[in-house]
Amino acid sequence: MSSIVKPWKIGVIVDSFRVGVREGLTKARNVGADGVQIYAVSGEMDPANLSPSARKEWKDYIASQGLDITALVGDLGGHGFQDRAANAAKIEKSKRILDLAMDLGTNVVTTHIGIVPDDRNGEIYAAMHEACAELSRYATAMNAYFAIETGPETAARLKGFLDGLGSNGVSVNFDPANMVMVTGDDPVQGVYTLRDYIVHTHAKDGVRLREIDPRFVYGSLGFEPMDHGKLAEQAESGDAFRELPLGEGGIDWDRYLAALRDIGYDGYLTIEREAGDDPEADIGAAVRFLRGK
Repeated sequence: MSSIVKPWKIGVIVDSFRVGVREGLTKARNVGADGVQIYAVSGEMDPANLSPSARKEWKDYIASQGLDITALVGDLGGHGFQDRAANAAKIEKSKRILDLAMDLGTNVVTTHIGIVPDDRNGEIYAAMHEACAELSRYATAMNAYFAIETGPETAARLKGFLDGLGSNGVSVNFDPANMVMVTGDDPVQGVYTLRDYIVHTHAKDGVRLREIDPRFVYGSLGFEPMDHGKLAEQAESGDAFRELPLGEGGIDWDRYLAALRDIGYDGYLTIEREAGDDPEADIGAAVRFLRGK
């Protein structure tokens, strides 16, 4: 039996370079990435702004750069799907982003759905469950996935929520750094807990400096809305947690990646860098770090 280990496929979130999409694609290629993840909520990659011919042009152009699309980002912010009154429009927009993903050659859209509450009998849980069940059915019919990013709640609570949806069209985008920084959850155990749902991962690192209520990070209905600017600021210089270059934070990468291999995950490790003064240098170093694994 061969003992050769297949190398990891490495992606980069284009927006982490903090330049436009086209220039970001060039930078991703130059740092040696195999694929890219792209925000598709507003601006030039908003589904409403892309005709069928424009979608084909983007797909062909990305392929011409020697890159795959690992996933699209479809995070609509606010309270995720906690607010029933806002959900119809968000569900519709999410479906259109998934349609775009399929047109561009990927079947994964990553998103935040809001913090899954402890109370399974409450109104917020019910609103989130109904929205995600509808999205799960839609994705499953297309052999696709909406992938919830880990971090706002523990892996065990997220698994309980997912188990109740009836299909795996809503699955998991596993971000080990969010778990370490916010909930203090163990990413290695989290991999095994969520093993049936992991369809995409983010490669990010960080440390937890003190306990923090996840609502201060991700927002919650009746508490405060999610604010990505505030989240990035906290990751940069906050007193509760800090995002750091790969290999410099609290993740045991050897054990974490061994766990992913153990459950049979062979998808992308997609680098996300939301902090730091020189993201291109940090992303290049992250690619080299992961190549060594």
